[in-house]
Amino acid sequence: MEAVAKLNKYPTSPRKMRLVVDNIRGLNVEKALNVLKFTNKHCARPLEKLVLSAVSNWEQINEGARIDESDLYIKQAFVDSGKIIRRIRPAPFGRAYRVRKRSNHVTIIIDSKQQAEEPQNQEA
Repeated sequence: MEAVAKLNKYPTSPRKMRLVVDNIRGLNVEKALNVLKFTNKHCARPLEKLVLSAVSNWEQINEGARIDESDLYIKQAFVDSGKIIRRIRPAPFGRAYRVRKRSNHVTIIIDSKQQAEEPQNQEA
């Protein structure tokens, strides 16, 4: 059974966040946490917390399951654009430039490899 964790309204641009999320998509959870720990981007730390939150959610959903946590992998990870806050910055000759402060929403879905393989074996 899969588990979901969401990070809403994080104040960085979606383009910068996608650079880090693309590195962990499809990886084993342990390997993804190691990648995030040594990534030199400011949004790697909240993503690390988000992956740990997804693992915790998975543990609560599957209390009686006999599956190891080492079999968990990141099934889906995507970044959506959030609200854009617009500010005004003074410019030369009495003009004003618009500054767009972007935010994003991150969703991570993790699943177990054993459970993902079982339905395929039953159909065949």
